[in-house]
Amino acid sequence: MLELDGDNFETEILEAEGLAVVDFWSESCEPCKELAPDFEELAEKYEEEARFATLDIQGNRRLALGQQVMGLPSIVIYEDGEKKEHLTGDDLTIDEVEDALQKYL
Repeated sequence: MLELDGDNFETEILEAEGLAVVDFWSESCEPCKELAPDFEELAEKYEEEARFATLDIQGNRRLALGQQVMGLPSIVIYEDGEKKEHLTGDDLTIDEVEDALQKYL
């Protein structure tokens, strides 16, 4: 799984072709940590169809705000660098993420 930061976000996500799914998270976010293992499984399941990445907002808050990530956890789906779907909330489930991803496959 690709780890993003301010140095590689633009080239790996905004300038990339195809689907990308980014998990915006923080070490202090318990729902983020609960979702992480399921996100990794989803990444393995769809590794041929989409690029999966994580971005720890610690040290990358300006980048997260620029992507309109105001709450955690947030999963954002990009297609050819364009933001297509933004899922967020304490009760976000991996099934909701997978359903959203299916729309673009």
